[in-house]
Amino acid sequence: MLSAANASLSTAQPDRPIKERPQVSDSVELTSASAYTEPGGEAAHSGTSVGGEVQLEAVTGSGADALSAGPACPVELLLEETDGSGAVRRTVLPGGIRVVTEAMPLVRSVSLGIWVGVGSRDESTELAGASHYLEHLLFKGTPRRTALDISAEIEAVGGDINAFTTKEYTCYYARVLDADLPLAADVLTDVVSSALLREQDVESERGVILEEIAMTEDDPGDLVHEEFSLALWGDTPLGRPIAGSVDSVRALTRDQIAEHYRRHYTGPNLVVAAAGNLRHEQVVELVRQGFERAAGNSHISLDPALAPRESRAEQDAAAGPAPLTLAPAVRLLGKKTEQAHLVLGTPGVRRLDDRRWALGVLAAVLGGGMSSRLFQEVREKRGLAYSVYSFATQFTDSGSFGVYAGCQPKKLREVLALCRAEIERAAADGIGEGELALGIGQLRGGTVLGLEDTGSRMSRIGKSELVYGQHLSVDEVLDRMSAVTLDEVRHVAEELLATAPATAVVGPYRNVEDFA
Repeated sequence: MLSAANASLSTAQPDRPIKERPQVSDSVELTSASAYTEPGGEAAHSGTSVGGEVQLEAVTGSGADALSAGPACPVELLLEETDGSGAVRRTVLPGGIRVVTEAMPLVRSVSLGIWVGVGSRDESTELAGASHYLEHLLFKGTPRRTALDISAEIEAVGGDINAFTTKEYTCYYARVLDADLPLAADVLTDVVSSALLREQDVESERGVILEEIAMTEDDPGDLVHEEFSLALWGDTPLGRPIAGSVDSVRALTRDQIAEHYRRHYTGPNLVVAAAGNLRHEQVVELVRQGFERAAGNSHISLDPALAPRESRAEQDAAAGPAPLTLAPAVRLLGKKTEQAHLVLGTPGVRRLDDRRWALGVLAAVLGGGMSSRLFQEVREKRGLAYSVYSFATQFTDSGSFGVYAGCQPKKLREVLALCRAEIERAAADGIGEGELALGIGQLRGGTVLGLEDTGSRMSRIGKSELVYGQHLSVDEVLDRMSAVTLDEVRHVAEELLATAPATAVVGPYRNVEDFA
């Protein structure tokens, strides 16, 4: 289901991934303007292989001495924090598969994720929902494991396994004890590279996904964000829901999904990220073994001549396309609900736009916490809503900046007027010196506190490699946040907020003109 932005203190809204199972936070995105939690991160499981298959060599803790040696691949040191911790290393395996790791020697767990550079915006109208559908199907079985085996092996050692789909990428990941890293690597590489995609599984899972869509339609807090995307970007791959529509899911065939799998799940489009109590060489060898073991049942080539694909951000920078923007619209979805739900906002900035740092500060000041302008005006002074916050989202070639509020239907027009007034005030006057310090401090603290677990660290390096094409240290990110000036915030507010906002409303109303 679409994961709800349920924290009223959130400073940014992520690219709203589909979440499948109970999950671990996908956490802080250090290369964006602000620290936020991305819902939808899934915990993975580890287990032993079944059915008489070849076993991985036994590995205890983070040692790699027992691993068999494969062809030597260079190791590149990408980052090392000033205190000597948090070393991030990268190796490119045959087939163009990238392996990035971050060592956290003081923990007893490891989070391992396989990131695939495909999401819902890579789909045509006929394929709408295919990436998410495929994510479901990969857990239905491989030649070595049944669907039950996949989950039971990881859960038998106390781990978690999961996956999520966003508009620009898909991630399969697990969190286990450090001693069970070989199991997690074996299960995940098997799942990602050797899915059976049987016709009967496609049909049984179709019903599950339709139930998931229905569940989202019953959650107006989620639904209003889907409506906002359509209001801002229209009927485009970026504007459409990640899960697709009821009609598109019903129409997808096994052959269409299988072709989507073969086209996008390739070595150059894969990043394997791991963080925790590990050694880089150990992870590289485990991943190599996993993909080699699956080679007989997989379409993924391990040809040494294949090179990694450039990140989306690098491709965008090279091509220099115009930002994806459309004329904002007003959308009303009339539903009988106890609360009315509102999102209004404007086009934002793309992933590597230097203005993202100032935009993050603006989001924090406008609706990032209990001391923010919106929280004070809407909730504290007038008691009109329980949840009200602002958010900033970046994609490869576009972005959004918006405000969410949920309130009693009879109060919505007053809440809407207040939100519009605060947006207009920020566009006209910017923010004050004290607010600048508060916004920067909030982002800096949220960034560091969001990196306290292996899941968030794994997510950071996986997305940095796959989506951004650059790795920034924590200190570099904090320095960029601290360097934001009043003039930069004022300029970005003028540029983005002075335009007519797109508006989405879900609630018991009939006339869309009432919200124009």
